Amino acid sequence: MRQGQRGFNLMELMVAVAIIGIIVSIALPSYQSHMQSTRRVTVTSCLTELAQLMERSYLTSMAYAQTLPATACQNDLAEFYSLTLEDKSAGTYTLKATPKGIQEKDSSCGTLTLNQAGSRTAKGSTDVALLRQCW
Repeated sequence: MRQGQRGFNLMELMVAVAIIGIIVSIALPSYQSHMQSTRRVTVTSCLTELAQLMERSYLTSMAYAQTLPATACQNDLAEFYSLTLEDKSAGTYTLKATPKGIQEKDSSCGTLTLNQAGSRTAKGSTDVALLRQCW
């Protein structure tokens, strides 16, 4: 290189771009997986909070609420999970978190449910190993 020249030549620039591309191709899937599991942990906490609110409603009126109580976590997760109240009657309920959007790619756990008895499911299964992973 001549004295006084500054900057990068084309070969140096291409090597830097290739290295950055390799790093991104390795890091991006790991980051996406981490974000999916983080959102899953958040939705399980939200389901537990909703179950506590349902129990509080039962204590005051001797019947479970017929609508989902409003919580901040529902707004936070609205883009990633659809939270619904199902099987609602005076003595039972089932809270359901169905993945949507980018969270649908989280096929390991799928739809999560929690009922008034504290029974949990993931992908419709009560398999202990799956529940440990998902809840």
